[in-house]
Amino acid sequence: MARSRKVTVSTDAHGHTAGWAEADPATSVPAEPDRSAAAFFDVDNTMMQGASIYWFARGLAARNYFTTGDLARFAWQQLRFRLLAREHAGDMSQAKDAALAFIEGWRVDDVERLSQEIFDELMAPRIWGGTRQLAQRHLDAGERVWLVSAAPVEIGRVIAARLGLTGAIGTVAEVVDGAYTGRLVGDLMHGPAKAEAVTQLAAVEGLDLGRCAAYSDSSNDLPLLQAVGRPVAVNPDGTLLRRAREHGWEVRDFRTGRRAVRIAVPSTAAVGVVAGVVGAGLALHRRRRGI
Repeated sequence: MARSRKVTVSTDAHGHTAGWAEADPATSVPAEPDRSAAAFFDVDNTMMQGASIYWFARGLAARNYFTTGDLARFAWQQLRFRLLAREHAGDMSQAKDAALAFIEGWRVDDVERLSQEIFDELMAPRIWGGTRQLAQRHLDAGERVWLVSAAPVEIGRVIAARLGLTGAIGTVAEVVDGAYTGRLVGDLMHGPAKAEAVTQLAAVEGLDLGRCAAYSDSSNDLPLLQAVGRPVAVNPDGTLLRRAREHGWEVRDFRTGRRAVRIAVPSTAAVGVVAGVVGAGLALHRRRRGI
């Protein structure tokens, strides 16, 4: 990728750190922008069927970064860890430390290049047309549209650029000399962290959150939905659907029948499992290449 990494990192008075990155300047810019309103879209199961990090891993697997046996073995190990961690939900330090270990040593440009290729191959066909239309309505109204994802912010930026959106808010990985260290800057972009990041972005960009909209499929994103004036449940899980009905929130569901049950996988579980899988696969790949 020709452009360099441009990730804005902001820390508020409470020590919460968030990162966001604008997409390429060539993306759609309204002729008469509304600078005080914006829309925020969750990615996994909201904008896209399944988890973006899962499709990223699938793309890496297709490029022989790891075998099917590696995939199954390490997926089970990561799933077992998550089940045990759930019993000790107060301690997220181990999950945080492991979250982006899979990209340690990778060049930022390589990850963005692979993200572009894999988006075109595997993610683009799985974008919900209905959700994409909702985002376009905001753009047509002169509003900025941001993706909000637990995936690394660089991957989110690639997806946003491909969809013609403003940019992405995501998990920030530490970079030294153009390569990832495997450590995080701040927290995982999950749950309350999304609301905190959106609040920080609003302060920097001059947004009125009361005039903003947020879209998500998951009850994990209730803090984000409650932070804006127009919350919308898209392809909602059971808990979010009940909450939306209680509060009179708009509900959009682009799934049908059994397909809805199959696709609505908890995105955090997918991120945790696949991060472990990808980490193992890339470690194996590096050993095979002697790097």
